[in-house]
Amino acid sequence: MYDVIIIGSGQAGLSMGYYLKKTALSLVIIDQNTRIGDTWRNRYDSLTLFTPPLYSSLPGLRLKKERNCMPTKDDIADYLENYAKTFSLPVQLGIHVKNVSKIDDFFSLETNKGVVEARNLVVATGPFHPPRIPSFSKKLSKDIVQLHSSSYKNPSQLKDGNVLVVGAGNSGAQIAVELANTHKTYLSTSGKLRFLPLFIMNKNIFWWFDKIGILKATRDSFIGRKLQLYGDPIFGTQLKTKMKAGLVHLRERTKTASENEVIFADASTLKVDNIIWATGFRPNYDWLNLPNLVDKQGNIIHKRGITQQKGVFFLGLPWQYRRGSSLLEGVGKDAYYLYQHILTHIR
Repeated sequence: MYDVIIIGSGQAGLSMGYYLKKTALSLVIIDQNTRIGDTWRNRYDSLTLFTPPLYSSLPGLRLKKERNCMPTKDDIADYLENYAKTFSLPVQLGIHVKNVSKIDDFFSLETNKGVVEARNLVVATGPFHPPRIPSFSKKLSKDIVQLHSSSYKNPSQLKDGNVLVVGAGNSGAQIAVELANTHKTYLSTSGKLRFLPLFIMNKNIFWWFDKIGILKATRDSFIGRKLQLYGDPIFGTQLKTKMKAGLVHLRERTKTASENEVIFADASTLKVDNIIWATGFRPNYDWLNLPNLVDKQGNIIHKRGITQQKGVFFLGLPWQYRRGSSLLEGVGKDAYYLYQHILTHIR
């Protein structure tokens, strides 16, 4: 019986482990991956963060990287692995949690390696759950290569011809920029694209965000509500440059599909050879057999990660408290808040 079990060894789980390791509580961090950092390693090859090391580090250990040099996904994966080693965090890998139930005043976790029990549970599985792919994708011909952004690695996975990237968030933008070098590329977006430069007066944009208070804006503040409403802009100028050069062609929101073509919101159509669905993920907590945790949309009911179920906490949710709650930049602050609450709760 552990005092605390943390599910997930990504940036959220490791941050929580860093603080709880300072206590006398019995603790274990479990993860279904076979190596710490694999969630990052398995993403597309060219993935580069737009936050510098100062804003890509967890509590207690700075990510070592040259100033103004953006970390790659492998840099982050290796950093997380080193983080766990540096602080001797009790991580057990290859453990998949199938079901969580409550028995009396403790939690029983059914896993592929048996049952483990805990008095408190921190769910730190992050925002990357099952891919969200429109149901009309099934109407497309089997000859069309379809990949979700979580399965995309590099252009070699695609066949000759054009490619449509559906979803113009920062991942979709980065993938479209890369594919424009090898394929005729289209980018489908549901709204007007907004761009921000990565650097202003030789300072990273996140340095400016920090100075003017955007990084401190909470989810319920005026600024926080506006940021959630409009979402992130596209960081950097690469996509804009490709568009101006006629290498990435914008199309409206993808509405439906039939055989070898897609239909957009303006009723225009496009015959496609390849599609990348950069359409995000949907929450999935079916394995948590606990009452009062999720709403009808499947979202966690919580206040700063504290749920109505006594002893159950969440960390790393998008906008859990601030914009950076699910990111390297901000998850440590939420971890510290929960750490203090858990100590009070246990006492």
